Amino acid sequence: MSTTEITADLVRALLRDQHPDLAGLPLREVDGGWGNQMWRLGDELAVRIQRMDTEPDHQLKERRWLPLLAPRLPLPVPVPVRDGAPSARSGKLWTVMTWVPGEPLDRASITRGEHAADTLAAFLRALHVHAPADAPASADRGAHPRDCTAGFEHFLGSLDTDAIGPAAGDVRAVWDDAVAAPAWERPPVWVHGDLHPANVVVADGTLAGVVDFGDLFAGDPAWDLAAAWLLLPSRATARFFDAYAQADEATIRRARGLAALKSLFLVLMGQNGDRGLPGGKPAWGPAGRAALARVLHERLR
Repeated sequence: MSTTEITADLVRALLRDQHPDLAGLPLREVDGGWGNQMWRLGDELAVRIQRMDTEPDHQLKERRWLPLLAPRLPLPVPVPVRDGAPSARSGKLWTVMTWVPGEPLDRASITRGEHAADTLAAFLRALHVHAPADAPASADRGAHPRDCTAGFEHFLGSLDTDAIGPAAGDVRAVWDDAVAAPAWERPPVWVHGDLHPANVVVADGTLAGVVDFGDLFAGDPAWDLAAAWLLLPSRATARFFDAYAQADEATIRRARGLAALKSLFLVLMGQNGDRGLPGGKPAWGPAGRAALARVLHERLR
């Protein structure tokens, strides 16, 4: 894939080549993004163009499924409206999508915890329905926690010694409990797959939208239920699971372990972001540590 630098001039030239009716709209880069870079296009659209992602699968998945899922979801999500193809100008895949207003949670906060818990529960109830036979699978994110132990050990072992301190043993206990939990044996449901603070937006102190469905798959909803600890403020986790009302004990155990795994990842990315990792996320460290504290100290009953 081309390594051409993504600039405003390049994005506008791509629009002029392939969607000239949009090329005159105001264009500005959006902070954030990891696999893809975002450019705000006018008031209602955004251009999503490959950055760290080297394969087209994530954008193609969003193009295929989001127009079908969006109408029945109770929060705004980005919907693809125009396809952008690799060209002589740039070998990158790009998509024009609807813009989801709000501030990413990794740069904002939730102040209406009960409302956010109810909102997240309603969103996931609507998303977690049986997926069709041709829905995408996931080789890694849809796995049982026991199959992710190597990743857990890598994240835990890669952290600076003072990142989580004496809590390491407690984190491992949570993980071991998730590994011991029975697997999801019901039909696969739609799963966002990557719910963390940078992939939701907030407004008026509560959840206002969900973005980045590149990891969408059919499988175990525990991968999304981990968001109860990752996204919601203290003392909102129990309310979320009461409102969601579809998770059995084994699913909650898996979800809690996956929340620990994802929290370690956020802490690690914050640590690496401070070291200048491309796309690094220094703000993710505090979010990950706060989420890990909730995983360790909050009980549902």
